Amino acid sequence: MVLHLSSFDKELLDGAHGEAAAFCMRLLTRFAEAVGAEGLIDIDGAHIDGCLYLGQVSLDFVEHLVRLKGRVRVPTTLNVGSVDLIHPELFHGESEIGTNGARLMMAHEGLGCMPTFTCAPYQTMFRPRFGAQIAWAESNAIVFANSVIGARTNRYGDFIDLCCALTGRAPYYGLHLPENRRARVLVEIESLPGEWADAGPACVAVGHMIGKRCGSLIPAITGLPAHTREDDLKALGAVAASSGAVALFHAVGLTPEAPTVEAAFQGHAPDETIRLTADDLRATVRNLSTVPDDTPLVGVSLGTPHFSLQEFARLMPLMHGSRPVVDVYINTNRGVLEELATHGWKDILEAQRVTLVIDTCTYVTAIMRDMSGAIMTNSGKMAYYAPGNIGVDIAFGSLAECMASARAGRVVRL
Repeated sequence: MVLHLSSFDKELLDGAHGEAAAFCMRLLTRFAEAVGAEGLIDIDGAHIDGCLYLGQVSLDFVEHLVRLKGRVRVPTTLNVGSVDLIHPELFHGESEIGTNGARLMMAHEGLGCMPTFTCAPYQTMFRPRFGAQIAWAESNAIVFANSVIGARTNRYGDFIDLCCALTGRAPYYGLHLPENRRARVLVEIESLPGEWADAGPACVAVGHMIGKRCGSLIPAITGLPAHTREDDLKALGAVAASSGAVALFHAVGLTPEAPTVEAAFQGHAPDETIRLTADDLRATVRNLSTVPDDTPLVGVSLGTPHFSLQEFARLMPLMHGSRPVVDVYINTNRGVLEELATHGWKDILEAQRVTLVIDTCTYVTAIMRDMSGAIMTNSGKMAYYAPGNIGVDIAFGSLAECMASARAGRVVRL
């Protein structure tokens, strides 16, 4: 397929808008040809996943663009990095990773990117509008933008996301095209565990199962609780994008492109139907834990993806009572940190042995002080990644169970 370039694309390639933009455009056109795009489109914004230091190449690429005096052409947010620039004392990993990680984060700022350093840019002031064409990286951000907001992005990876940001252009293929956004798999939740009053565990279970069983196919889900919240859908998408390659899901009656099953499938019949029962969901949640109940804990980690202010509002009533006997870590972004101080919650949390982690995340870098035993979380994404990423055993539970367990120092079920 021949890639058609606009006059502006040709200007970018010819260097009329700077050497950095020309460099990025050369990479972007090669990428567009590889994925079979017919042309490029303007984007409203970008989200960059390459702030996490994964070796010298991470730094070389970004600093090369800085030397070429590159600047982003659209509003561009940044994903988590390797260190908490607000609280650098929290990092206790290798000095090279800490130094180069901070240098990489600041190099992105030098390109004009916003120092958001969050995996949940959709819950900041930079939330895109419905229908916006964007170039986002970071798996949970991609699936949330596509599914819950109805913006349009493919699963962009490191370097290509930055090329899109510096050119303001993205290949027109995949989920940018309306016809490619239709559901292929119908997921029917036939029953929910009666003991789950909160929609969170159900959404994590469903997300994990569609990731495993749908791969990259787009599912349309029926039967989620009517009281499902945005943060529940955030958790669903995060674990679906981790256990599989889901970039878009439709929750019928809950997400904007799926008012009905027919709308989600754009009038087509499902290629496959998956039926889930309460027992299926219970088993999935149970299998997210690598340790049995009553196992001693060394810590609790929340906020993967980053905790929203609404999640903190649900946490605060659980902070009354005795002080936890293990460390509690909550990952969140800079904007929420400011809101916590405004509400008077920051001091309460820190008095209750809570460490607020900003700019990074506990399952991607060396933040947690003690990893000699099991860690508990309410995040399906952390439960999926942490055993392999940081080598810890995981206990998965609801938010209330996490806090009860933090006070008991062992896995408690409510």
